[in-house]
Order: sequence, then C-alpha cells, then structure tokens
Amino acid sequence: MRLSGSCFFAASLALSVAGCGAPDPTPSTVTDDGDDLPIGDKIDEGKADGTWGDALKCKTIPTLPQLISPRITVSLNGLTLHVVDPVTGYDKVFPIGPGKIEDSTSAAAFGESKSYYPIIGKGGHDFAITPRTVNACRTWWTDPDTSEKSPVFAGLPFMPFYGAYAIHGPIDNYRAANGGTLRRGFVSHGCVRMEAADVAELYGRIKTLASVPVHLQREPERTATGDRVDLASRWIGAECDADADCNYTGGLCHPNAYGGRGFCSAACTTSCADRANLSTTFCVADPLAAGKGMCVNKTSLQNGDCRTFGQMKAQTKTRNGQSTLASVCVPASRGWVGDPCLGDSDCGNGSTCAGEGIGKSGVCTEACTAACPDLPNSAMTTCVADPVPGSGVARGCARTCTPSSNASECEGGTTCGRRDPNSATDTRFVCRRS
Repeated sequence: MRLSGSCFFAASLALSVAGCGAPDPTPSTVTDDGDDLPIGDKIDEGKADGTWGDALKCKTIPTLPQLISPRITVSLNGLTLHVVDPVTGYDKVFPIGPGKIEDSTSAAAFGESKSYYPIIGKGGHDFAITPRTVNACRTWWTDPDTSEKSPVFAGLPFMPFYGAYAIHGPIDNYRAANGGTLRRGFVSHGCVRMEAADVAELYGRIKTLASVPVHLQREPERTATGDRVDLASRWIGAECDADADCNYTGGLCHPNAYGGRGFCSAACTTSCADRANLSTTFCVADPLAAGKGMCVNKTSLQNGDCRTFGQMKAQTKTRNGQSTLASVCVPASRGWVGDPCLGDSDCGNGSTCAGEGIGKSGVCTEACTAACPDLPNSAMTTCVADPVPGSGVARGCARTCTPSSNASECEGGTTCGRRDPNSATDTRFVCRRS
C-alpha cells in the first residue's frame, strides 16, 4: 500500500528522494511529486509574495565534538528523540513533532501516528541514518494545488531513516532567522520534526559517521528502572514520581489512581500558566482536594486523544468554580487489554477489570481460549493462563511486551515477564501485574 507523502526534499546532486508519508522507495527512481502538507504545517505566513526571509539561507551547523557510537530512540507517543553514545557519555533528550494521527480506515497505520508506518512497512523497529540520503541544507517544497514552491524546510538538515521518512526542522515560521519553531505534538505527514537548533546539533554531532541506528517505537521510552524518558525541563502533564520532578514554579506531582504513575500539575483557582507551542492548560476541580483546582492539559488538534499523557482520557470538564467548559486530559483508564482499571466500567470492548482492590488498580482483560483482539495505538495482545495473578481469571488476554525496550508497553503496576512463567526458554513476553 502506498501512503501519500508530503515531506519532500530537493535532489542532492543527481539523487532524488520522495517525501514523508511514502513507503520505502528506490532513491534513484522516485522524485518530488509534491503531495500536500497536512495539519500543523503553517505555510501561509503572510502574503505569498516570494519574499522568503531567511528560509533560503543554509543554517549554520555548530562545530561540536563528534559522537562515536550513538544510537537514537524516537518515541512517537512520548514525543521524544533520545540520543545516547555510551562511548563519549553523551545523553540528551529532544522534543519532537511526529506524524499526525492517521484517520483513514483504509490506511495501514490507521489509528497510529503517521510516523508509525515505517514499522509496518519494514516489519521492525530498527532503521538507520546514512550519509547517502542526508541533505545538509534542505529548502523547497511544492504545493500540489498551485505547483508553487515554498522553502518550508528553511535550509536545515534533512536526515532520512526509512525511504523518505526523515528527521528535519520544524516547518512552522520557516522564514525566521533561526529556521522556525516546533510545536510538540502530532503534526507532520510522517517525518519527525525537531527544533531548528536541535536538528542542527544532531546533524553536527553525527555528520562524519557512516551510519547511525534509529529505533522507532510507539510507546514512551523507559529506563531500566521504569522511569519515562522525557525532557529535562518538565511541564504540565509530564509523568512524575515526586514534586521535585515537576521542575517549574508551583510544580507538583499529582497522584493518578490508574496505574500509580503521577502527572505534573499545579494548584490553581481558575487559571493556569501556558508555554508557547505546547498544549494549553486548564484549571479543573481537583478530585483529591475539595474546593481546590489542579492544572491539566486541554486537548488540541495536535493531541486530540491525550495519548501522550499515559493513563489520561479526553473528558469535558468545567473550569474550577465556573461554568466554562473545555475538553481536557484527566486521569482515566483507556479501557483496553492491559490498561489499569478501578472497575469493570473502565474497561471496554468486552473486557473486564481483574484484580482491583482497595488501594490497588486492576488490569483490563477478557476471557479467551486461543486468540485475542488487537487495537490501533496499542501493543498486540495474546491469550495466556493467569493473566492477572491473584484475580482468579484462569485464562485471559494480556498485553505483549519487549524486554529489550525496558517493557515500555507495560503500564504502571505491571511488569514484563515470560508468557509461560514456568519456562526458561519461552521467547514470548507479556505484561503482568506486579
């Protein structure tokens, strides 16, 4: 299946490669066919008079120490790009804007970020950036309706990792001297956007290497201790264990009964602070403190279903103490196999909540004999014996997990173990309640 592309880059010498949203092509035979830029791509910045500001200027690549053996992990739902080089000790997390959520039911990546397609196309999570396909100064894009060209890529590096799916600059405000501004959310047609300075730094650190491995995953990346990999500077909605994790003025770690992983918030009366290019915030009643408010994220076109915030769902709430309504991300079970729950009403699609008790969330599961259903934007499931230990369910559906990625598929309160806990050789792993 061919997915339409929109993130196209100009030929480098005689090489021409298609744009984001297309499956892995043969680079020498595919050209820029000018598909559209979708939601999140602000290209109408004032009158289209051909005055491009700094968009046609190649941006300066900083002179930085070269990495020796780096690896890149891109987390789509985590909105992060994490670079680690164990040889030099370099370890840094960058914010990203991956593909918007695919809403076409006929598309292979339906329900996923459009940046998930390479995983489907390749049948795996591991890719690479190589010098053969890197364009150090990408500029032009062609409007499919008017055939007019715009230099939306702003003279920043364009680094493909699968066909024409690439890591590149922010697109928005591309005429700016710095190359534009990133909106951290699901905004592109398949490519992974970075802040202008960040993509220049990344390229500056890896440009001499023959190949750089890229691991692409849906779930937020996690460390060996289960902590979510995120930016050093946290904000409303970020996962946390303690108030100190929410390192902004007034930051506090609010408990989340669904899975036990807290989220960053702040006390409020009627309003909350915002940060540019992030989801706006909203003050709602704090269910754990009568008469007080807590800051949460509003939903947006860039994050309509709250998937970046763990066990949160979009619900319509009133502003604390007022009647103003807004769609916001608040603690709730997402209701699928493997999700934490407090009762059967939290679980959907025929599943029930198993193992819930006082002070401890259960896990959504459903009875099975051999097969289990799967859902877009969720890990695959499988039928296992004793899916929720201690719950009394003899055989039910459980979420599969990958130990090599630190079980990032497993929600709080569950750990990744062998499907058959009595086998030392079973290579199939599932999330079970801790």
